[in-house]
Amino acid sequence: MENTLQIKDNKIFAPLLNKWLVLKPEEKVRQQYIQRLIENYGFSPDQMAQEVKVSNSQRGQGRAMADIVIWKSKEDKNEGNHAAIVVECKAEHLTIREEDYFQGYNYASWAGADFFVTTNLKETRIFRVIKGKIPKRLDEVVDIPKASIINNAKKVDALLKQTKAFTRDEFSKLLFKCHNIIRNNDKLSPEAAFDEISKILFIKIRYERENSNAQVFSKEQFIKDKEAYNRYSSSTSRPFYQQLFENTKEEFKDDDLFDPNESIRIRENSFEAIVKELETYNLSTTSDDVKGIAFEQFLGRTFRGELGQFFTPRTIVDFMVDVLDPQEGEIVCDPCCGSGGFLIKAFEYVRAKIEEDIHQEKEKIKEKYYTAEYEKLSEKKKEEVDKVVNDLFAKLNQELDINNPKSRLRVLSYECIFGTDANPRMSRTAKMNMIMHGDGHGGVHHNDGLLNVNGIFDNRFDVILTNPPFGARVEKSLKITEADKYKDADRIKKYKERYDVKGNPAYSNALKQINDNIGKPLLSLYETGSMSTLTEVLFIERCLNLLKPGGRIGIVLPEGVLNNSNLQKIRDFVESKAKIVLITSIPQDVFIASGATVKPSLLFFKKFTEEEAKTYKKLALQAKKDIEAKYQPQIAPIKSKLALRGKEALPADEKKELRAELKVLQQTVETEIKAQIKEQFNYEIPIAEVEKAGISTTGAKIDNELEPLAKEFTEYRLSNELWENIINKVEYQIVDDSTMYRIPLSGDNKAQEPEIFYS
Repeated sequence: MENTLQIKDNKIFAPLLNKWLVLKPEEKVRQQYIQRLIENYGFSPDQMAQEVKVSNSQRGQGRAMADIVIWKSKEDKNEGNHAAIVVECKAEHLTIREEDYFQGYNYASWAGADFFVTTNLKETRIFRVIKGKIPKRLDEVVDIPKASIINNAKKVDALLKQTKAFTRDEFSKLLFKCHNIIRNNDKLSPEAAFDEISKILFIKIRYERENSNAQVFSKEQFIKDKEAYNRYSSSTSRPFYQQLFENTKEEFKDDDLFDPNESIRIRENSFEAIVKELETYNLSTTSDDVKGIAFEQFLGRTFRGELGQFFTPRTIVDFMVDVLDPQEGEIVCDPCCGSGGFLIKAFEYVRAKIEEDIHQEKEKIKEKYYTAEYEKLSEKKKEEVDKVVNDLFAKLNQELDINNPKSRLRVLSYECIFGTDANPRMSRTAKMNMIMHGDGHGGVHHNDGLLNVNGIFDNRFDVILTNPPFGARVEKSLKITEADKYKDADRIKKYKERYDVKGNPAYSNALKQINDNIGKPLLSLYETGSMSTLTEVLFIERCLNLLKPGGRIGIVLPEGVLNNSNLQKIRDFVESKAKIVLITSIPQDVFIASGATVKPSLLFFKKFTEEEAKTYKKLALQAKKDIEAKYQPQIAPIKSKLALRGKEALPADEKKELRAELKVLQQTVETEIKAQIKEQFNYEIPIAEVEKAGISTTGAKIDNELEPLAKEFTEYRLSNELWENIINKVEYQIVDDSTMYRIPLSGDNKAQEPEIFYS
């Protein structure tokens, strides 16, 4: 049989049917996957069939044919025995979503198959079939068996056992094993070895995203591709593994992941050994919670010592995100993002809201089409209804396709997540970590968090979550230099087009922070720079500046910021800009596992709205006027006496006494002004102290009192309306059973223009 795809005159040849069919996107995917089954998995056409009718259908499960069925042998097929694998194909642009495939899973179950495959070629997901019951969730496995082992029960059983739960811990251990291969073979430091692992992971992700040939980037496939490359390369060509890295750098060049001159710094045999170790795992299809959590576990084991400060414990991250409750459409930032923990959690938190919204929309569609009337329809009519439902589901799925520029998930990933870290390895790690968790990495930059970059500038963010560096100081001698200027003209043009909108030159103004202050001390950019040089203090002001009016912040700070008398001016500064909505004292144990030695607190602020800022300013001016007037009769005579000159001047010791008296009076004035402001701008500040926060001093898991506290605070916050949570809802409208519109609703539930969001 000829294996090449045959297409002509809008027709495609189906070898399993031995006839030409109309060229539809789904049909092209099916024929390409059949080709892959033959070429890469070794199956013979005489043990496969397409459009196989299955029975035992239940209400609402659909009546369509199974796209591709594979038997263990030609004889099994001819005798009508149980199938081995059932494949469901979708058009290339449709995203594979687990909840939509219970129908296909049922086909596999009724056909007696062990494996159920869903594919759009770019993404292929494989599930094991549990006989005799319909599961609530599908068990994903890493691959289907090749023809050469499909009759080997032991090897097939081994594949069926490689599920997600198994995969997560194994993947974490395997990354660590790869790390040791590099340390032992190439004698690199732990950090340098980690960099090389990152490069290989990016190569693997790129290869498996394209997924044009083999299911995974295996050593066997690497050697096959290398032989093909070497046949056409010259003596000056790069080694194949270096060329793969060059291609990967090119693909990710807009993300500034790697220096243009960066190369792989390990030997080819080390590279091949790592490819071999990782070949079990397909990084394009492994679910985000598998590879994301595994990668975090690996990071923790690799970096906890020297780079522990870049890791905020997961229980703290979860609590802080739960407290601030970011919504779809809100823009989130972490100016000291480390390995990306806060950004990842915020991304996942909002993504879950979007996914639940889409799930609810699908339930409405089922209710609309799968009625009692549906059961009375003929088989043909039922198939027509199923096709309508599947097409509508496919349209909704495009809201969750990160490659669809109009999707809600794309907007979340590319428009709403931003971060910086001053450590180049950590900014790259944060990007990798985010990709492993499902994306959102594009807004992460290697940059000083106190300086503007890309979309990170004043009055732009709804939510800030951060754990700034403690205890370090910004030297007074540290100046803004030409090296701090952003000079990439193409990027600047792109950012201006993106952010300078509606007559507001926001990005152009953001550039002035550096361009207009060359040669000036970095501290001069901040009001608090004259009060303290501590990094945590400067980052408090930075975060308040970055927030929009009414925006909210969760920040990890040393407890000294709250009770050190030297920092009273800082506390006054914060209270003049924002309301404190919660203070949570946590045990030092939580951060000891990350190498920290200072007892931390979690502080949550809400920046004043424009109205609150006006009210505060008005009250402050009035308080100043009232209290100064009250003490004027006592202060004025003292100032008059101190102003006397010449013969009328007072003796030195008398002046000293008067100055001391004046100082006491001025301090009293200052104290009473603050007291009057607090009395008139009065609000409750919840303070909580937890003894157990989920992590012991050794990093072991223990009770977590933060979880019930987050729920309790949410109830309190909602009942007291601590901030206005504008949830921009989305509704969907179906027209003529085929066209679907997205109708965004603004905060006051006013419908905006209907949009088509799918291709």
